[in-house]
Amino acid sequence: MKSSHLTWKTIAVFCSYLLLTFQGTEVALASLQSRDPKRVVQALLVANSSTVVPGKTLQVGLLLRILPGWHTFWKNPGNIGIPIAIDWKLPDGFKASALRWPIPEHIILEDGVVDYGYRGEILLIATIQPPDQLDAKEVTINGHVTWLACADSSCAPGGADLSLTFPVSTHVASKNDPLFKQFEQLLPFPGNPPFPIVLSGYASGIEIRAQPGDNVKRLLFFPLPAPHQLIGKIKTYHPSPDKKEWVIRVPVNGHLSGILVTEDVNSIRRGYEFDNISPGSTLFQAIPVGRAQASSILLQAIFYGFLGGLVLNLMPCILPVISLKIFSFIQQAGENRRRIAYHGLAFTAGIFFWFSLLASLVLALKYSGDISNWTAFQFQSPVFNLVVIVVTFILALNMFGVFEISIPSTAATGLAHLAERKGGLWGAFFQGAFTTLLATPCTSPFLGTAFSLSLGQSNVTAFAVFMAAASGLAFPYLILSIQTSWIRFIPKPGLWTELIKQLMGFPLLATTIWLLAVLGNQLGVSAIVATLAFLLCLAICCWSLGIFKNDGRNFRQHSSSPPWWLLLACLAIAVSATYYLAWPYVVKPYATRAQASKYSKIPWIPYSESVLHRAHTVGYHVFVNFTADWCLSCKFNEKTVLDRPAIVAAFQSKGIVPLKADWTNWDPIICAALHSFGRVSVPLYVLYLAKKSEAPIILPEFLTEAEVLDALEGIQTVEKALPF
Repeated sequence: MKSSHLTWKTIAVFCSYLLLTFQGTEVALASLQSRDPKRVVQALLVANSSTVVPGKTLQVGLLLRILPGWHTFWKNPGNIGIPIAIDWKLPDGFKASALRWPIPEHIILEDGVVDYGYRGEILLIATIQPPDQLDAKEVTINGHVTWLACADSSCAPGGADLSLTFPVSTHVASKNDPLFKQFEQLLPFPGNPPFPIVLSGYASGIEIRAQPGDNVKRLLFFPLPAPHQLIGKIKTYHPSPDKKEWVIRVPVNGHLSGILVTEDVNSIRRGYEFDNISPGSTLFQAIPVGRAQASSILLQAIFYGFLGGLVLNLMPCILPVISLKIFSFIQQAGENRRRIAYHGLAFTAGIFFWFSLLASLVLALKYSGDISNWTAFQFQSPVFNLVVIVVTFILALNMFGVFEISIPSTAATGLAHLAERKGGLWGAFFQGAFTTLLATPCTSPFLGTAFSLSLGQSNVTAFAVFMAAASGLAFPYLILSIQTSWIRFIPKPGLWTELIKQLMGFPLLATTIWLLAVLGNQLGVSAIVATLAFLLCLAICCWSLGIFKNDGRNFRQHSSSPPWWLLLACLAIAVSATYYLAWPYVVKPYATRAQASKYSKIPWIPYSESVLHRAHTVGYHVFVNFTADWCLSCKFNEKTVLDRPAIVAAFQSKGIVPLKADWTNWDPIICAALHSFGRVSVPLYVLYLAKKSEAPIILPEFLTEAEVLDALEGIQTVEKALPF
């Protein structure tokens, strides 16, 4: 941060904060504010009755009127701040409930800092319970209020001693009803919202998926972390172009509470309070699919399944077979058109039999595990997404001719002979059943993709996809067996069929790219890089196996099978790539969910001068990590040191606010901050202490866990909870 002399305003703010730390000066400060016409916050107590009735509850509100351009803080202030607080001083026998907080605002400052708080006028309500008997004629309720008010570039602590006096009566005299009703409407509702919602865990925390309706223009989540609980940057996005579904991701370690807030097109806000959301569990009803929507999804599945099956007939492995199969039917049935049609129907039944086996395999896999995991949101699982990415990528390589997926030649010959020996209708049936299997080099990309995507669908939809694909594949055989004269319209196979096969590889690559983007949203850019490296290793394995299938490049002219050493080498590459690239990012976080809930990375707050100044004003230590994505030593320090559980725990226990000065792109503010320490490059690690009189601690460029812990060991622990 650029060094500069303290302005008179900064000195005044700091001095006012120091004044608030001494009980003897609080009344003086409140008195000073009451005489200042330009005070930032006005505070007073109001009640919904002008009398107190023994035994009957009374609503008392803390009313704050905040100067335009300033704001106070909710019970979770967001990045840095101090919540509004009141210390009641009640007559004997009186009890006060906790404050009821209205829905906060999502306040974004000029430098991008996000606060949770209130602007304008706000009423915090408490319920006062008088005793059943009161001997006094009047009672007085006192409260000492403190707050922190902030604007874009400055903060001012404040406080006041407030009181209300009530005559004791036998009946309630209502008062301030419109004011209380206005702010009671802003209190969050406990329990489920009135729209479809799913709350579940993902690799790094809590995910909220909701469909609040077309009239909602904003959906926000305000977390309520437990003391010393770390919360990362909350991300909200729409997973689909129609923007009907909202996804909110809250990086958090352990359970989480909070408020989900909707704002409609008329700017009416409503909040719904959640308590102790647990990562890995789905608490509320899944988003229901209406009858019309379910029918639409089913019809789309049938249409695209049929279209995919129909396209399979244009593949070079299948197109030449169509005419041959029809002519074989004619030979077996003679010129009897009815017998030819029966053979076509038997052949079609064989294709349906094979596809029904594949569909049954899908359903068996789904029911082999926890059936609750197979929901319409299977794509929210990074493991599922990685599996589909690998499948689509390998099948695309198959379509481009890098290698071929096929069954062993001995097995293919045996199946063909079996079908021929049967003859008649049973022979046609087995030929249909084995046609898809024998044409595996062409059909596997389509069937493999359908197989993977069907895992995330409902049972009816998954079965319909396979049956529709069977219909599309069998359609030409069935039609031509009924109208044999149409065989002359079948195009002759040639180079164009191979080109179509290669062309079909590009949609598979497009699917791979789309799922990589989804995976990046779930686990970050580093997961995309690791997955691409993983795919590169698999591509090397596929290419190595593929060169032995092409006689023109065959290293062993007399065998199309790869040697054992190559199979072992490919297996070693695949296993190593899975362990070192896929396992750390996708599989391990789910395999160790119980342990992961106890540990999380440091939730870095974006660096800005105002955040640094505010953290000092409030009284926190601040650790600034000057880094960049292109800095290898920065990433090495983060992965090997700063992300260690002992470092994360030390940050929590010492009360350290972590700021990240990301210099990946040019930023003049970060550049000036680096120059203030005589640096022109990253990494740089600076520990600002809570006491401004103490010089910042600069850590080495190459960190070790012991060095960081030694630096943190010598600083005083900040007892207040972390403000995020």
